[in-house]
Amino acid sequence: MSGHSKWHNIQAKKGKADAARGKLFTKIGRELAVAAKGNPNPATNSKLADVIAKAKAANMPNDNIERSIKRAAGDFGDRDYKELTYEGYGVGGAAVIISTLTDNNNRTAGDIRAIMSKHGGSLGTTGSVSYMFDNKGVIVVERTPDLDEDTVTEYALDAGAEDVVTEDDAYEIYTTPAGFSEARKYLEEKGLSFLQAEITMLPQNKITLPEDKLETFMKMLDKLDENDDVQTVYHNVELPEEEEEE
Repeated sequence: MSGHSKWHNIQAKKGKADAARGKLFTKIGRELAVAAKGNPNPATNSKLADVIAKAKAANMPNDNIERSIKRAAGDFGDRDYKELTYEGYGVGGAAVIISTLTDNNNRTAGDIRAIMSKHGGSLGTTGSVSYMFDNKGVIVVERTPDLDEDTVTEYALDAGAEDVVTEDDAYEIYTTPAGFSEARKYLEEKGLSFLQAEITMLPQNKITLPEDKLETFMKMLDKLDENDDVQTVYHNVELPEEEEEE
């Protein structure tokens, strides 16, 4: 699984302008509010605890996290947000999965269809590309002199992880989606802090697009990211490292 996580992409995101960082925090904030609806206590709401871990890994300030959770008890809590996933193809046959939080399915589907069509892609049916991805929990821990590989591997296996990959600057821990919450909780209790912590879609294989199509594909990613309903875009395209968005 080496190189398949979004860790290097997240490094790129963290180095971007405040506006891009703010957009990321807005998206995570919406996830927090939806997860907190009905139960704002992360001690008894594992989904909320998972999103809090994701927020902290993205360096989201605690004040922002707390405000987002409180929104669930306010006007936001009255809105019926649904988690919907769309699948389709980008230019050059690129496989794309789009995760959304929306209170208007028709609006969101229409917006996504228009963006994809404008950039040489098309919206597909459920299952049209998801078979090309693996649904995994990913926890990334910074590699430091006082945290050796044997210790991390032992912790990860005790936490029920499927695999541990050692990179130059980090340890990547992979879990099943069902086992993610318990693994995340166990590793937190061991004192580990995360650079990434979320359930994600990992492409089984990546494709390389010619330069002209790659430029079009990246423009499509930008437009999808700008859409307020879109939370995350997963794809199987090899991007220049400094430009990776998702």
